Amino acid sequence: MIVREAKLLNGSKAQYKALDEAIRTAQFIRNKAVRLWRDESKVDKARLSLLCKELAREFPFAKKLNSMARQASSERAWNSISSFYRRCREGAKQKGYPQFKKHSRSVEYKTSGWKLSEDCLAINFTDGFKAGKFSVFCDRETREDLFRLKINRVRVIRRADGYYAQFCFDATRKEIGNYTGNAIGIDLGLKYFYKDQNDNATTYPKYLRRAEKRIKKLQRRLSRKFVKGKKPQSNNYQKARIRLGKAHLKVQRQRKDWAVKLARCVVASNDVVVYEDLKIQNLVKNHHLAKSISDASWYQFTQWLDYFGKVWDKTVIAVAPNYTSQDCFNCGHRVKKSLSTRTHQCPQCKIEICRDTNAALNILKKGMNVLGIEWNHSTQGHWETAGEPGTLEETTTPAVDRQLETVSGVDESRITL
Repeated sequence: MIVREAKLLNGSKAQYKALDEAIRTAQFIRNKAVRLWRDESKVDKARLSLLCKELAREFPFAKKLNSMARQASSERAWNSISSFYRRCREGAKQKGYPQFKKHSRSVEYKTSGWKLSEDCLAINFTDGFKAGKFSVFCDRETREDLFRLKINRVRVIRRADGYYAQFCFDATRKEIGNYTGNAIGIDLGLKYFYKDQNDNATTYPKYLRRAEKRIKKLQRRLSRKFVKGKKPQSNNYQKARIRLGKAHLKVQRQRKDWAVKLARCVVASNDVVVYEDLKIQNLVKNHHLAKSISDASWYQFTQWLDYFGKVWDKTVIAVAPNYTSQDCFNCGHRVKKSLSTRTHQCPQCKIEICRDTNAALNILKKGMNVLGIEWNHSTQGHWETAGEPGTLEETTTPAVDRQLETVSGVDESRITL
């Protein structure tokens, strides 16, 4: 499925208010579905679908929402319920019990309740709320997909700077990649956003730290305009709230743009990408580093690595980060070190190297083991024990060769370091 986004423009205040009512109604149906699941036993997806009809008969405002949009709202509730059941079966510590939504920002239509114009320049919402026609402002790629691909769903999202329509197309993105024969191991960090096995480093711009002064100023202005117990708040309060939301939205978009461009560059330049599968939820428990870890957005970067790996049919592997910074890449001896120690010094083989580079080498080695390739890396003075520097020793098992052809799509003999 391909998702493209366009902004909804040239609408009146009444039209945008109708979209808000549709969003609140979708939230109402979703919360009613969660309440039914909590109150009754043996509630399944079919029972939640039947609930949509019952709510439409009972509440006139619920009937205004398109029938398929009501079904999509109940499906959202069932997705959270089924995810809760799955985590219970897996024995996860955080079960994620389904909660009620208080500030929903989207409503999802399926194949009815909306109509796109023939020139794909406008969209008309035709359900009971009668939001009417909006201009569709998007880039060239989105416009081309609107003409040639089938639209499965349309999702309306409210953000701080306006309303957007997300078009979900029934297609899969596949492109021909440029195979270079390179492999890379990535160690994620804070001093450097990542460092690879060749000691190449990338520094994160720290978008939140840059915008923190302005965000705090806008937050103070918003707090001064808040009156306790007053509903609704004043117009000046609402304007200050929107300004603060736009400041946060800008940081969010900067992070995403950084992650997309960097991930695209990494996957385009390498055939095999190996990164460490960090548990971000555990790392942010360190209150001294939580803000910096969240600002770095490692998870978003790794998600885009996986995405571009699928688009270009390249191998992207996530490995466990256990002891990658402590184990010596050359001899395997484990050297305990704190976060402040930035240099790896092995007392056994006497090698001295950057801590992050050592971790990247270990990460790449783990990834090659997953592919069934024995990989040796060494430095001058240790070639006698580790073999040729920077070489991959191929396994002769036919099953491994078939695995490389199907999983990675990369000729093993072309992989270089």
